[in-house]
Amino acid sequence: MKKSPHATRKEARLKKQRIRSTIFAMIVIGVLGLAGYYIQSALSRPALEPMAGNVIDIAADMSGFDKPEIRLKVGQPVTIRLTSLDNEHHTDGGGKHQWAVDELGVNVIAQPESSNYATFTPEKAGAYTFYCDICCGGKANPTMNGQIIVEG
Repeated sequence: MKKSPHATRKEARLKKQRIRSTIFAMIVIGVLGLAGYYIQSALSRPALEPMAGNVIDIAADMSGFDKPEIRLKVGQPVTIRLTSLDNEHHTDGGGKHQWAVDELGVNVIAQPESSNYATFTPEKAGAYTFYCDICCGGKANPTMNGQIIVEG
């Protein structure tokens, strides 16, 4: 028995509707899967070791460090938490900043708009220079360096 033209059109319309529904469902599943991946990766970052001693927060951006001088005590552990306030679009250093003291063996690098830290214990009194040598003119820029005063 031959189908009527009306029945054939109805079947074609239903077939197109099923195809569209399937494509829509696949897109929704893909978007939800991608969102789940990004949420999971954001929540499962590895934990850093706990900070010890006195925690000193230092912010850095293209204009320099927010603390030009830091005072510490010999033998007391300290954690320097460096935060880069710049984003990755900065052409000079890509938004990264460094806080380093050669004599104390400390070198912290913070990624753009992120924080990182290092813990150390100064063993000898004196004045030491900290600096960022990634961007902003490096050690030669007076706003990208400062002094640590370690007191006995």
